[in-house]
Amino acid sequence: MIIGIDASRANRVHKTGTEWYAYYLIRWLAKLDSKNEYILYTDEPLVNGLVDLTTEQFYKDENDCQQETNYDEQGYQKLKSPYNNFRAKVLKWPFSFFWTQGRLSLEMLCCKPDILFVPSHTLPIIHPKNSVVTIHDIGFERDYRFYDKEEIYKGGKLRRKILDFFVFIFTKGKYKANSIDYLRWSTEFTLKNASRIISVSNFSKKEIVDFYKIKEDKIKVIYNGYNRLLYKKNLDEKKTKEVLNRYGIEKPYFFYIGRIEKKKNTPNLIESFALMCGLDPSIKENLVLVGNASFGYDEVKYVISSYDIQERIFMPGWVAEVDVPYIFQGATAFVFPSRYEGFGIPLLQAMATGVPIISSNTASMPEVVQDSAIFINPDNRREIADAMIKISYDEKLRKELIEKGFEVVKNFSWEKTAKETLDYILS
Repeated sequence: MIIGIDASRANRVHKTGTEWYAYYLIRWLAKLDSKNEYILYTDEPLVNGLVDLTTEQFYKDENDCQQETNYDEQGYQKLKSPYNNFRAKVLKWPFSFFWTQGRLSLEMLCCKPDILFVPSHTLPIIHPKNSVVTIHDIGFERDYRFYDKEEIYKGGKLRRKILDFFVFIFTKGKYKANSIDYLRWSTEFTLKNASRIISVSNFSKKEIVDFYKIKEDKIKVIYNGYNRLLYKKNLDEKKTKEVLNRYGIEKPYFFYIGRIEKKKNTPNLIESFALMCGLDPSIKENLVLVGNASFGYDEVKYVISSYDIQERIFMPGWVAEVDVPYIFQGATAFVFPSRYEGFGIPLLQAMATGVPIISSNTASMPEVVQDSAIFINPDNRREIADAMIKISYDEKLRKELIEKGFEVVKNFSWEKTAKETLDYILS
């Protein structure tokens, strides 16, 4: 059987949750499945850990893109895999938008695989009857204010208007060519046309069922995992110090990782930190925010400037995954006040590295961490500040949360996610 996978998101250099999900699923499927043939569809030649699927399950470095791109006689990009059953098809497309609906659809028209698996939301218009899609969350429907409604085409005004017109006609007057409308349209289309859906949490499944009024038995919950080779307790202290020095991070600190944006509630976290500093000036912890700037970053900068706490905020940007566990390990606590998550992979990473967690009490977060966190209302700055003060002083509480986290995280791994996904795809 031939299984096609949309690998375009997995191939991105600066990965976040959805991209890591696709990346690790592909790598584990290569290790687990010796019986089926795989084609990875991509808009650019695959690089790094997607070229050699035989290596250990971690991503070395975002700049490690030196592999040669080799093609076979049929035009497929050659990949190394444990059972020699993976290859890639680079589908070039002249536009910077609608690769899935345009180029991937054309490929499905002429050369459909037996099964198509899409790890993130967007099913091509033309697709095999047996198509499985993962929908991670529908936060864009629950509160669109926290999402950037950017134009899909960023070129000239006339061309934007033309694209808007065609999208408007195609969707019978319902949508335009912007990011939010595309998410809405593609999710509706996927739920209607995919043969089966994967959701990453029971919370997310319930959200999809309630909002779109679809049958529950069409959706299978398969939890995300984490990289057990990277994220583990008792990491080398010398290496931790080296990584912190490289990024200019000073201990002690509270840690957050994710996009620096409104949806993740970063402005509120910074205000809570400033409030904490005012409530208890004796607390020495700084605040480390790792991740790329996204929608709402201007507000983040404004908040930092308003409270005059620049010297206590460290923002090194996006960090290579191989370094992230050491930043986790050096933290007093991991603070994750996100407003909405379909899952929240960093919560697993924090538990695995032995870091106590302060987490939102909303969405999927309680489902993931269970009883191994201090839960806060993400809209209550005083509550977040009080939680940081409490965890800073209470060594016994920190140890209790760490031990509970070690027990919870035993139930998660990318290998388990891949096994369950493969079984579902083939069912």
